[in-house]
Amino acid sequence: MSLAKRTSRDVAAEITDLIIRKLEEGVPPWSRPWRLNGAGGRPLRHCGTPYQGINTLYLWALGDAQGYRSRYWMTWRQAETLGGHVRKGQTGALSVYYSSFKKREEHPETGKQVERSIRFLRHYIVFNADQIDGLPAYFYPSDEPEQPLIPSERQAAIDAFFTGIPADVRHGGNQAYFTPTFDHIQLPNRTAFRSMDHYASTRCHETVHWSGHSSRLARTFGKRFGDKAYAFEELVALSGQSAPPATLQ
Repeated sequence: MSLAKRTSRDVAAEITDLIIRKLEEGVPPWSRPWRLNGAGGRPLRHCGTPYQGINTLYLWALGDAQGYRSRYWMTWRQAETLGGHVRKGQTGALSVYYSSFKKREEHPETGKQVERSIRFLRHYIVFNADQIDGLPAYFYPSDEPEQPLIPSERQAAIDAFFTGIPADVRHGGNQAYFTPTFDHIQLPNRTAFRSMDHYASTRCHETVHWSGHSSRLARTFGKRFGDKAYAFEELVALSGQSAPPATLQ
C-alpha cells in the first residue's frame, strides 16, 4: 500500500487514545513485570530495522492490545513481496512518517529567490505478521519453554501475608487488574513473572485496589485516566504496593 498523501484517519488522535487506554488499564506495556507469550521486544520493520519515535510506542501498545506475538510489521505490498498475504478483514495500523522538503520562492520584500524548508506528516498502513499468512517462518515466533521463576528470599513472609487476605485471586491471561463489578483480582500465571518479587509487587498493587471496593473501604474509583479520583486511587495503590516489601524484611 502506498504512502498516504491525505489521511482520513486522525493519526494523532488514534495514537493518543491507544496510549491513554493502555495507561488506564494500569500497567503500560513498557513497564510490565511479566512476560507475554511470543517474541516480545521492540517492534521491527519487515527488514528487521527497529521502529523509532512514536511508532515504537504506538505499535508496541497496539500489539499488546491485540495480543500479537510477532514483532514484525509491514505494508500490504511488502507482505506480498515476501510471499505472504494479509488475511481478509484485517485492519491495519498507522506508521507515522515525518519528513521535509525544500521549496524555492520569491521573498515578498526583496524579490530574491529564497529556499524554505516545509515539514509534513504522512503515514503508512502496516500489518503485524500475525495478520499475514505465508511469510517465511522467522516472522512468526516459536513457542519457547517456560523460564524458571526466580524465587524470593522472603517467600515465606510473602505467602503468609497473602494468606491473611480473603481476596478472590484468579490466574491466567496476559493482564493484571481488579474488577469492581465481579469483585476479583485477575493476574497472569506466576510463571509468567520475571521473579516472585515481581509477582508479589503486582499482586499487592491489585490487592490495594481490591480493598477500595464498596463492600470494604468504599473508595471512589476514578472513571478514566487523568481525573482526580483515578490519580488518587493510583497513588493509594502505589503506596500499598511499596509498603509490604518494606515491612516483610
